[in-house]
Amino acid sequence: MRVQSFSWAGAVTTAGAIRTWAAGSEQDVAEPVNEIGQAVVGERDAALMRLTARFDATEQMPGSLRVDPEEIDAALEAIEPALRDAMEVAAANIRTVAEAQVSEELSAIELPQGQTVQMREVPVAAVGVYAPGGRATYPSSVLMCAIPARVAGVERVALASPPGPDGRLTEPVLAAAALSGVDEVYSVGGAQAVFAFAYGTETVDPVDVVVGPGNVWVQEAKRQVIGLVGIDSYAGPSELMVIAGHDTDPEWAALDLCSQAEHGSDGRLVAVAVEEHVLESVAAAVARTATERPEVADAPLALVQVPDLSDAINLANAFAPEHLELMTADTAMLAERVVTAGCVFVGRYGATAFGDYAAGSNHVLPTSRTGRFAGPLGPGTFRRKIATVDVPEAAATKLAPHVKVLAAAEGFPVHGESAMIRREKGR
Repeated sequence: MRVQSFSWAGAVTTAGAIRTWAAGSEQDVAEPVNEIGQAVVGERDAALMRLTARFDATEQMPGSLRVDPEEIDAALEAIEPALRDAMEVAAANIRTVAEAQVSEELSAIELPQGQTVQMREVPVAAVGVYAPGGRATYPSSVLMCAIPARVAGVERVALASPPGPDGRLTEPVLAAAALSGVDEVYSVGGAQAVFAFAYGTETVDPVDVVVGPGNVWVQEAKRQVIGLVGIDSYAGPSELMVIAGHDTDPEWAALDLCSQAEHGSDGRLVAVAVEEHVLESVAAAVARTATERPEVADAPLALVQVPDLSDAINLANAFAPEHLELMTADTAMLAERVVTAGCVFVGRYGATAFGDYAAGSNHVLPTSRTGRFAGPLGPGTFRRKIATVDVPEAAATKLAPHVKVLAAAEGFPVHGESAMIRREKGR
C-alpha cells in the first residue's frame, strides 16, 4: 500500500494536500468519456455492442443487450440459500430504512392575503440503476439503488451492469434484481451505460434519473449528463477516513481500511489519530494486512497526526469523506459535529462493511468532497416536489398591486397587467 504521512497544517490545508496527493495517479477521463457519449448518441445500440466488446465482454458477447426476464427470475432460485438469506436480510433492512424516509404530504399553508400553497412529492417516472462490474460483482448496489426507488413509487426501474467474459451477468446480480423488483436488465457497463440511460437507444429507453456507484469513467459520464437527467451524486471511487483513539484495535482499523482498498487503487484512505503511537500501530497493522492481501497493495493511505480530537473532526469536515469511522471514546458526541461525511460509523463495532451490505443504510454515498452539498441515496433521490397554489379573488385583489410594483421594477410590465386584471375585472 502506498503510504504517506502528512504534517498538520490546519484542517483545510491538510485535507487539500491529502486529496492532491491521492489524485496524483488519477486519469483525466473527461474527453474520452465525452467521445463515448457522442458514440452512443450517434450509433445507439451499435455503439453499446462495440463498447461492450471493447471494455467488458472480452471473450463472448451477450446475445442481447437486454437480459431475458426468465433468466432474472431463475437466478433468484439458483443462488445458494445462504446468499439468498443474506440478500433478503439486507433487502429488508434497506427497505425499512427507506420507508422511514418517505415523508407525508405537507398540509396546505394559508398565507395572510388568503392564498394557499401546498407542497407535495411525486416520484419520477423512470430510473436507471448502474451496478459496477469488472474486479467484482455488486448485487449489493442493486439492492441499495432499486429498493429505495421502489419505495419512492418509481414506476419503471431499469438496471445496467457489465457482462463478464461469458457475455452474461452473474447470478447474484440478477437475483438481486429479481428481489428488488427491477423491471429491465441490460448487459451494458461503463460510461456507455450512463449515456444509454440518458439519451436512449433502440433497445434502452431513456430514464429521468441515473444512480449508482462506479469508477471515474462512470462518475464523469454522470456529470456530463446532469441537466438532461438527474443523478444521485458523484459516487466513487471509494473513500474512508478512520479516526483512531488510544483504545482502537489497530488490526480492526487495518481491516476496515483494506476492505475499502478492495474497490481499487483509485480510492482514498486516511488514518487520523492524536497520539503518534496509535497512528504508528495502525500503519503497521495496515502494512501487515496489505502484505497478506495483494489485491489492496496499490491503494493510497494518508496518515495524519492531529493536535486533538476537535482538529480530527475539523479535518473530517474539510475532507468530506464518503465513509467516516469514529473509533474513539465519546463517539456519539463527536458524530454530532460531523457535517459533511456521506455516512458516519460510530464505535469500535461500526465497520464500514456493515453499511456496505446489510445495516440498512445506503452505500451509494457522495465522494470527492460532494458531501458538502449531497447526501446518501434514498427515496428522496427519486422524488420531486410540486407546488400547488390556490389564489382566490380576495387574495388576488390584495396581492396584485404588489406584483405590479415588483414586475415594473424588473422591467416586466405585462406580469403586472396579468395580476392587475384580476383585481380590476374580477367577479
